[in-house]
Amino acid sequence: MAGSFITFEGGEGAGKSTQIERLKSRLERLSHPVLVTREPGGSPRAEQIRSFILEGQAKQFGPFAEALLFAAARIDHLDKTIEPALRRGTHVLSDRFADSTRAYQGSLGNVDSGLIDGLERVALKGTRPDLTFILDLPAEVGLSRAGQRRASKGEGVDRFEQEDLSFHQSLRQAFLAIARSSPRRCAVINADRSADEVEEAVWAIIGERLPRLTTNPARPLDVA
Repeated sequence: MAGSFITFEGGEGAGKSTQIERLKSRLERLSHPVLVTREPGGSPRAEQIRSFILEGQAKQFGPFAEALLFAAARIDHLDKTIEPALRRGTHVLSDRFADSTRAYQGSLGNVDSGLIDGLERVALKGTRPDLTFILDLPAEVGLSRAGQRRASKGEGVDRFEQEDLSFHQSLRQAFLAIARSSPRRCAVINADRSADEVEEAVWAIIGERLPRLTTNPARPLDVA
């Protein structure tokens, strides 16, 4: 059986990486094979493109050029990492995917939605997440969290974190709009609370949408 593909989206500081690691741990405790990946990146060539984008070198070429670079990275990510894992029955958890391009470059960069649709058709080749979590919280809270994280790790501000507050407020609305347009795939989670509370909310959605992941695959449920 093919693995499930789950993505996590949201603004800066929403806690995506934390929740991905927590979900990974829960699934592994149930003996599910799990692969954690990220975008941009997730494969050697895609990681090279990631560095170019997040260092701000692509910004001078405009949002459409950034969207093209994200699509190029996504093609390699899918070919080399995501699709092979899904085929061998591994569940894939990705920190960002195509929705981020639609939100950042599409909604905020004003790249025509038809162009974004075309890039998705070429890059995804029919591969879509089974479930997407939109971790939602006020932009001010997310930026504060992101700043604290950077300070603790001694990291600098990347290409997108350096944008002003209005950018991040608009980004939040862009993700919520994506969730409204794809309610069967997307689940909005209130991320403005403790990590433990968010984790339980994520797990509850997993139980509703992908119940096979809440049981040990080596111990199938008895059929009456």
